[in-house]
Amino acid sequence: MPVLGRVNGLWRRLLQPLNRSVRTRFVTLALLPLVVGFPVLLLLLAGWGGAAFEELLVFKVRSDLAVAATYFERVQSDVGRSIEALASSEALADTRRQPRTSSPDALLRERARSLGLDYLLLLDARQRVVAASLPASLGLRYPQPAVVLAASGGTQRATLDVFTPAQLAALSPLLQARSHIELLATPGARPSRRNVSDNGLLLHAAARVPGQPLVLVGGVLLNRNIEFIDRIRHLVYPQGSLPIRSRGSATLFLDDTRIATTVTYPRGGRAIGSRVSQEVSEQVLGRGQAWLNRARVIGDWYVSGYQPLLDSRGQRIGMLYVGFLEQPFVLAKWMALAVLFVLFAITMAAATWVSWRFARSVIAPVERLRQTMSEVAAGRLDARVGALPQQDELALLAAHFDALLARLESQNQAMLRWAGELDDKVAERTRELAAANHTLLSAQQQLFKSEKLAAIGQLAAGTAHEINNPVAVIQGNLELMQELLGEAAAPVLPEIRLMREQVQRIRLIVAKLLQYARPSEYAGDLQQVQPQEVFQDSLLLVGYQMNRGNIAVVKQWHSSATLLANRFELQQILINLILNAIQAMPQGGVLTLSAHDAPGSDGRPGLRLSVADNGDGIAEADMARLFDPFFTSKHDGTGLGLWVCQGLAERGGGVIEAANQPQGGAVFSVWLPCEPALAAVGLAVL
Repeated sequence: MPVLGRVNGLWRRLLQPLNRSVRTRFVTLALLPLVVGFPVLLLLLAGWGGAAFEELLVFKVRSDLAVAATYFERVQSDVGRSIEALASSEALADTRRQPRTSSPDALLRERARSLGLDYLLLLDARQRVVAASLPASLGLRYPQPAVVLAASGGTQRATLDVFTPAQLAALSPLLQARSHIELLATPGARPSRRNVSDNGLLLHAAARVPGQPLVLVGGVLLNRNIEFIDRIRHLVYPQGSLPIRSRGSATLFLDDTRIATTVTYPRGGRAIGSRVSQEVSEQVLGRGQAWLNRARVIGDWYVSGYQPLLDSRGQRIGMLYVGFLEQPFVLAKWMALAVLFVLFAITMAAATWVSWRFARSVIAPVERLRQTMSEVAAGRLDARVGALPQQDELALLAAHFDALLARLESQNQAMLRWAGELDDKVAERTRELAAANHTLLSAQQQLFKSEKLAAIGQLAAGTAHEINNPVAVIQGNLELMQELLGEAAAPVLPEIRLMREQVQRIRLIVAKLLQYARPSEYAGDLQQVQPQEVFQDSLLLVGYQMNRGNIAVVKQWHSSATLLANRFELQQILINLILNAIQAMPQGGVLTLSAHDAPGSDGRPGLRLSVADNGDGIAEADMARLFDPFFTSKHDGTGLGLWVCQGLAERGGGVIEAANQPQGGAVFSVWLPCEPALAAVGLAVL
């Protein structure tokens, strides 16, 4: 039951989009067999056909490999029978009976050439060469005795064996030279440190000479045996057996190295010395299993068949390979699928057109109803469905719907009139509430500032009383100590000077506290001030710091307005901001001073003075605390400079702000009114 419930819920979720639109249901009903049935059939056909196609290719390469293996075994048998026939022939017997008139060496050379063998050797009971097609091998002991021993026991045998370079050189230096193959770098091959393959893969057979303790042995070297591998290729893949763009290939491997192959490189030349992939090598040579699958052969994908080659002891020593290029078959498969797809598309298009023609008579009226509802929802209350061409239930529904829309339009107009009157009353009450809120907020801010000033005033008074007295004692004793010591104080004069500076610093901190807490005691007279002149005077006072800090100054005067302010307090603000900017550029930089007209937030005319640097800027975490008392990011700062500047600016009716510039660095701006409300702070005007 729970499973059925989940299936039912899934089915409902799948049908949910269809339940939202009649048009969608009609279109789905008309096209579902076409849109779903045909693609499913095509996918099933493509999947089944692809699998059957791959099985067909594997079956073909299996049969090709069987043909090649059969031919290879037949060649082995033919070599064995040929040597057995020669061992039993009267011609060989005559050369043994009449050595003066008929040379066995000449007979062996002639028969080796006619049989396509690289050598024919006649061995005695000790396996020594007594006659040979290769004169250099006379007296040699045959290096692979297993075949010879089997023939001595009366069993004719033809098999494969691996000969070392020394064994090949003893038979013939030419055979050794043919077996020397330089290994080529092959992507995907098993890792190996070898650079050369010197061993030889020989197909050899032996037969006993009747009535004599002699054995005839002959063999053919398969390394670089192009004629032999080409015969296998032509036998397995004759002309016309493959598609036009495909090609078949055959290869003999010694271990995992191609020693005879029809595979060529794209630039030309046979791929002798290249190696098989590690995956194929592990399956065929490692596990002794045939490989019947696609495999990469010198950069191209081939449908490949590999089977192991065994030596006289049953050891896996190499592989026989046949295969054909996969791409033309894959193209043919996709071409067939493309034809099926085109036929499906044509059939689907025709069926879709017919189904749509029948469904449109129902969909069109429903679509007009839906479009009318959308227009009404968008605010067009005058939208109507209108008369429909048919006289059915949908036409009656459209007429009834138009009547409802007409009634809705008249009611909506009445509601709009009532809503307008209500909006006017709400707007009036909102303005009154906003004015009351603004008054309350201003009162709260003024109360907060007054409480803050009162608290800091108490702190400043206590600080001044508790600090100034001991500071005065320290300063007096320093002067007395220097006076009493006289010249004896010379060694510690730097320390005495440092102590005086620190005492003066303490006095300055206390003075700044009192200056903010009791502004009326520190307020100066107001006068007409040119901001450019105050900037110039401030630059003169900080000239030493600017020269030492390698600071360039850019001046941007975009206003000629005059401020009514305390010149010294304004100068104190600007000097503090300029020194902060210099300290923010320890490696030097550009100091930008600017002045331009800027109305205040309440619309009053004013002037904005800015000090900008191109240093590292202000950390986001420090931005909210810049103007808090005793907050500083400098190791030797007091945290009172910006705090005092803010108090001086606000006392003049202005605002000081800080921000980071998009191009880097920070900018501090002081906005001051051109006509400040002086009566509010009780300042005298000269």
